[in-house]
Amino acid sequence: MIQRITLLVSSLFLVHCAQTPTAPATAENTSAPAAYTSAAQIPVEQFFKNPTLAAVRVSPDGGNVLALKSWKNRMNVFIIPVADPSAAKQLTSVEDRDIGDAQWKNADTIVFSKDVGGDENFHIFSANIKTGAVKDLAPFPGSRTEILDLLEESSPTDILVTNNRRDKEVFDVYRINVETGASQLVAENKNKITGWLADHEGKVRAGIATDGVKSVLYFEKYPGKPMLPIFTTDFRNELVPAAFTADNKHLIAVSNLGRNLSALVEIDPALPASKFLTKTIYAHDKYDLSGADWSYARKEINRVTVVTDRREIIFLNAEEKAEWEGLKAQLGVQGLIMGNSSLDDRKWVVRTLSDRSRGNYFVYDRDSKKAIDMGAVSPWLPADLMSEVRTVHYKTRDGLTVEGYLTLPHGTEAKNLPVIVNPHGGPWARDEWGFSPEAQFLASRGYAVLKMNFRGSTGYGRKFWEASFKQWGKKMQNDVSDGTAWLAKEKIADAKRICIYGASYGGYTTLAGAAFTPDLYACAIDYVGVANLFTFMKTIPPYWKPYLEMMHVMVGDPVKDKTLLASASPVFHADKIKAPLFIAQGANDPRVNKNESDQMVEALKKRGVDVEYMVKNNEGHGFHNEENRFDFYRAMEKFLAKHLKGAG
Repeated sequence: MIQRITLLVSSLFLVHCAQTPTAPATAENTSAPAAYTSAAQIPVEQFFKNPTLAAVRVSPDGGNVLALKSWKNRMNVFIIPVADPSAAKQLTSVEDRDIGDAQWKNADTIVFSKDVGGDENFHIFSANIKTGAVKDLAPFPGSRTEILDLLEESSPTDILVTNNRRDKEVFDVYRINVETGASQLVAENKNKITGWLADHEGKVRAGIATDGVKSVLYFEKYPGKPMLPIFTTDFRNELVPAAFTADNKHLIAVSNLGRNLSALVEIDPALPASKFLTKTIYAHDKYDLSGADWSYARKEINRVTVVTDRREIIFLNAEEKAEWEGLKAQLGVQGLIMGNSSLDDRKWVVRTLSDRSRGNYFVYDRDSKKAIDMGAVSPWLPADLMSEVRTVHYKTRDGLTVEGYLTLPHGTEAKNLPVIVNPHGGPWARDEWGFSPEAQFLASRGYAVLKMNFRGSTGYGRKFWEASFKQWGKKMQNDVSDGTAWLAKEKIADAKRICIYGASYGGYTTLAGAAFTPDLYACAIDYVGVANLFTFMKTIPPYWKPYLEMMHVMVGDPVKDKTLLASASPVFHADKIKAPLFIAQGANDPRVNKNESDQMVEALKKRGVDVEYMVKNNEGHGFHNEENRFDFYRAMEKFLAKHLKGAG
């Protein structure tokens, strides 16, 4: 995959749960088990238990895949021979918390990340698939380590990581030997760099620095000399270096300079900034670029990803495009997404895409033209009992068009239904069409579910994003309310039986909806949501501080915009809330401090408002451990049954 620097602000308030909100899926497993004749019979645990496999990646030599599989209710790393998928071998034995991600370093070694209790201070570990030896490559408590570059092209043993142990607010770059654990500082962060980029020889030669509002592109113009600033812009104008060209001279970047939609471009750092954008590699006419892949075999970008109302893989050469269409025909599916590839690009990991199933992973051998089935993700969920997800559009009161996704209970007419309005987290992220365990679970209980990409959601261009600035609880909230009104106008919803539920920023929207439009919702469920914008900004993690000025521009300045933030903070308007609330919170949440939920619960209880409060002491920003997910969704089911099904 392309080594891409991403601005942290795009996902500041996303909730990260073990179940994926828009997990891709397939048409396999279409017949229901004999025990189920309707979705309503499927136990809640079946929707939220750990999948049979996740994060499947093929090894550099194409001989094995790694996959996260459940062991003692925790996701661990297994190694699976491509030639014999039945011969999976367990590599790790973690019992306290799921392994969040794993990748190949070389044919014999994988690296994976893990935190403690949801604190997001990730450690990076290596594991040898032959000996089983596991080594902590970043044994530094209280700091956060992330993989920057696996150095696939330049080193058989080393990786580049970033870590903030020297200064909690910034990340330095270290080169680590995955076999010995030996670590070397290769780039000390003296310029508030928030994203680094190495060339194809493994040399760190570019970076983006920010003071929150101003962004500076640094580049090593002279070999062996410090990087120099070569371009300055503000955060609204995106220029994010993603990879070096094959000759290590030019940069491939994601940019919206001079345009509304982000595109993939090539820049020549040797030219003046006014002339260094030399080529547009790919641009969509309606949506932002979502991702891109670097082919180690072809030494170029060979495909890009764009999320329209579907996730689309777009090949930049005719041969691979034809092969991709042939693979879809072979598997009998309309939708596929791409995973990783072997270094020679002859084996691809793919996953089938649908709205009614979590899909199957395959390893596709481009030489034999065979697709090897590695297994279904959740074979216990029968696709023929799952619900359709429709792409919908509605107009806001000030004339914007909002794209959303409506899940309707299987076999039910879209008329006079109880509905869950489900705004996403971020807020500068987006929902997309696909399989959502949450939406399918709720639909199985008879509720329609509306997700909407309100203003500020990414993927729709700079203007749509900027329309969200200083609009928390204001126009952003109106977009959600207008979606709720649209449901009633179209007679999809029973206006007396609508509940709002969201996580993270979606949790904030839930509280804001209950406080600012108290007659709109019969109940509300806040999952790790912000209640007080003043205390929220005071308790952000240290490594978010470079973005604080940007947050002041996008959300509001606690001093200059005191009145605005007070008017937009639900905790100060708890006296208006009358709908029953259910609040869930992780005690170790580094993004949305537990105090956010505590404040709201206290304010509501003082007024005698019905509020249920669930706190998990071993969780952070969202519940990862399987048993905690089960508790949350069981409680949600009871809460909704009490406050929606009996209403009207």
